[in-house]
Amino acid sequence: MVIRSLDGLQPAIDASAYVDESAQVIGDVVLGRDSSVWPHVVIRGDIHKIRVGDRTNIQDGSVLHVTHDSEYQPGGYRLQIGSRVTVGHGVILHGCQVEDLCLIGMGSTVMDGAIVESGVMLGAGSLVTPGKVLTSGYLWMGIPAKQVRELTEKELEYIEYVSNHYVKLKNRYTSEHNQALK
Repeated sequence: MVIRSLDGLQPAIDASAYVDESAQVIGDVVLGRDSSVWPHVVIRGDIHKIRVGDRTNIQDGSVLHVTHDSEYQPGGYRLQIGSRVTVGHGVILHGCQVEDLCLIGMGSTVMDGAIVESGVMLGAGSLVTPGKVLTSGYLWMGIPAKQVRELTEKELEYIEYVSNHYVKLKNRYTSEHNQALK
């Protein structure tokens, strides 16, 4: 794993978090308790802050980045990901906010200034355009993402289930790694 400081800013990774050895975490990044970062993920907090909450999993090949402060984007856009969020394989999250208990489907892109409210499921391959707000409790999908329908109780439970599953999987990986070091 590559965990790299930049301009004196060292990533802050909770001791219970897992970062795969092929992932890169750079700069002003905070990873919360029991979170996991899987193979080939890039989290680049080089020009603004990235914050990832507790029990959140960032799956293989995802890219997390931000936008710097400039005359074109005053204040820039940081990236804020809540707790118990699943970020599917190959997702791009760029300068947006994803609140708690969301599932971001594989291959989706969420752009600057967008807000994904708590309890949202975003379908695979979707595009959330800059500044768009995805309302809580719905399935959103498409290019651009549109509200499709209310989530069922079972789907809301599933979002929590996936988060818990990835904590267990992270624990298997860290346990096996610790055994190999003995």
